[in-house]
Amino acid sequence: MNQILVIGSYNVGLTVFGTRIPKPGETILGTHFDMGPGGKGSNQAIAASRLGGNVRFMAKLGDDIFGTDALKLFKQEKMDTRLIQTVPGIHSGVGIIFVDENAQNAIGVAGGANFRLTADDIETVSDVFSEIRFLLLQLETPIATVFAALQKARTNGIVTILNPAPAVPLDDELLKLVDLLTPNETEAETLTQQPVRTINDAFSAGRLLHRRGVQKVIITLGEQGCVLVDETTERHFPAFSVKSVDPTGAGDAFNGAIVTALAEGMTLQDAIIFASKVAAISVQHIGVVPGLPRREELDSFAIEPVEFQS
Repeated sequence: MNQILVIGSYNVGLTVFGTRIPKPGETILGTHFDMGPGGKGSNQAIAASRLGGNVRFMAKLGDDIFGTDALKLFKQEKMDTRLIQTVPGIHSGVGIIFVDENAQNAIGVAGGANFRLTADDIETVSDVFSEIRFLLLQLETPIATVFAALQKARTNGIVTILNPAPAVPLDDELLKLVDLLTPNETEAETLTQQPVRTINDAFSAGRLLHRRGVQKVIITLGEQGCVLVDETTERHFPAFSVKSVDPTGAGDAFNGAIVTALAEGMTLQDAIIFASKVAAISVQHIGVVPGLPRREELDSFAIEPVEFQS
């Protein structure tokens, strides 16, 4: 299989479940608590690895117990950790998550060591880019680092996938280096400055992002499924209908699955169906990493996608 490089973040996820998400200045009592490994880069790398991807992960960790636990986890997942560094005197990334009784969430992140991953670090491992075919990135590291990695990938003919989360405005110079962009509806709104609430809204946003230079755009819409927009295609893909328990890692499951499927040689449209199934399995578990399925779990997942009824 073609080599996959994931560059991104590691955050410990601290999740409080309750009837609702607190308002500013409010304290509420949660029903239960979960702590586990997270960070979009780490989650997506683990997702790809569990699905059979040949994954290298590049990240920076703090010199704390969270960083030590992360290295143990990556070794358990049989991931290549040669590009992971520990930064003295810095805490590992931490994510604080609230999940309400309707499985909606709100997340805050303190990046810590993640923000010590720099454009210079990309240059120091430039030889690695001659050995990979797919690069998967997110936005929990500095934008300058993401831009440097995209430039290096373009120079080496690598397929680039950017999950633009957490959402920030991006300029066209960066977007033109992206082969596949995978925002959810909120992220698409930030990138386009237009509402993305319906399937037609998503098509409109996808067209705008394509005009700004992205080769292919997938906008995920939760229970409404997702849409694909590129030079020749506008297609809606329905979601798989499941009872969602914790949606926190659905996007990470989707992105890890997309890059794995493409590395295996699937068409993009088949890869989207594959990734939608992986995401549907992931939301049926509490905690992100526990919900990321292994390849054998997909064989027993017999539910068909269902068109969303508004």
